[in-house]
Parts: sequence; structure tokens; C-alpha cells
Amino acid sequence: MTPSRKGTYAGTMTSLDGSVILVIGASGGLGSRIAARLADGGATVIRSGRSANSISGAGAYLADLRTDRGAASLVAAAIAQAGRLDGVVIAAGVVAFGPSAEVADATLAELFETNAIGPIRAIRAAIPALTESASAGRDPVIVTITGIVSEAPTAGLAAYSASKAALAAFVQASTRELRRVGIRLLDARPGHTETGLATRPIAGTAPAFPEGHTADAVADRIVKAIVDGEKDLPSSAF
Repeated sequence: MTPSRKGTYAGTMTSLDGSVILVIGASGGLGSRIAARLADGGATVIRSGRSANSISGAGAYLADLRTDRGAASLVAAAIAQAGRLDGVVIAAGVVAFGPSAEVADATLAELFETNAIGPIRAIRAAIPALTESASAGRDPVIVTITGIVSEAPTAGLAAYSASKAALAAFVQASTRELRRVGIRLLDARPGHTETGLATRPIAGTAPAFPEGHTADAVADRIVKAIVDGEKDLPSSAF
């Protein structure tokens, strides 16, 4: 199902119409599709990216998740623009390939800062606004995309797998805390998806992957889960 007009997802468990959702990594192959589908469903979408070459226009902000204040600045910008926040989708990420014995310190740092520490900071920064959203009777949600490697760490992707597994563990534990204040966390763990990320590694060269999921299909499934009130998207859900 590919939404094509406002209100496509209305009438299900969670209406997107009128909600305010920050999509971090909205310039990527998956983030851009999720942002478009949320907007088609009636949400006000605040988009972010790391480079002015990749994202621009109204409702678009630049920040680097590797910096101390990058994630918090995006949450603050979204609230300043829209007056509130009802959801955060974290679709930013980097990948690196190669054997464990050869991973460089700089590669480790960028993997963990982008894939784990930055998203954790974004979640932390968004909690007060999302708590207010829940108190107002809305259904605030935080979406992360850790992928199948957080379930099944993969040889040749050890450091990348570890960075994604770190975020998945944080989300799993935080789910138990944040449900008390009405915030839903949803971690998506699709298998290899054809987003083009594997062609842009920060280190190493991608192996010959079998054909993966289409980015459109994965984006559709994630948005459906947001609307249907789902709380987990394991690899078997794709």
C-alpha cells in the first residue's frame, strides 16, 4: 500500500492527520520515503539531514548527530516551528564493512556516534515534548530502524552490527520506562534494503548482497506500523 493523498491512513488506530513528526535522516533512501508517506497521511513533517546538498526547503533543518547538541537542536527546531511534537522517526545511519581486526578507531567512533549515541540523544531530547503530547490525548511515537543486524550480528559487519544493537538495547529498555507516560517506541529491523547505503560505506567495500527489500515496501510497512499502533517490527515482519 502506497499512500497518495492526505488522510490515506486516517481511521486506523493512530491518525496522522494534524500530527507533528520529526524525521531525522529524511534525505536518505528510506527516510525520504517515510517522510513523504507521513506527509501524505496528513502529518506536519519536520525533515532533517546532515548536508545542505541533501536537504533543503521549508521545514528542513541541518544537524550532525555526531555533535553533542546536534540531536537536541533538531528537536528544539521542530518544536519552535510547529509548537509541539508528536513523533520522531530516526532514519539516519552510516555503514562500514570489513573484518573486526581491521576496523579503525575513527570508523568505530563514527558508527557509534551516528547509529547509537546520536539517536539516543534524540530520544532523550524528545521525551518532554512527547510526554506533553501523550497528556494531550495523542499517541506519540518514537521510531528507530536498527535492522536485522541488531538481531543477528553479521561477520564482516561486526562494528556496524554492534552500533545498531546498542541502539536496539536502549530502545528495548526505554520502552518499559516510557510506556508509563504514554510514549510508544517502535524499532524496525528489516533485512537488507535497497536504499543505496551499502554503496556509500565510511569504510570497506560491500559484499555481493542478494537482492534486498525495496525501500518503498519497507517504508510502507513502517508507516503502517506507526498508524496501527504496533510496538515492534522484527525482521520477520518484512
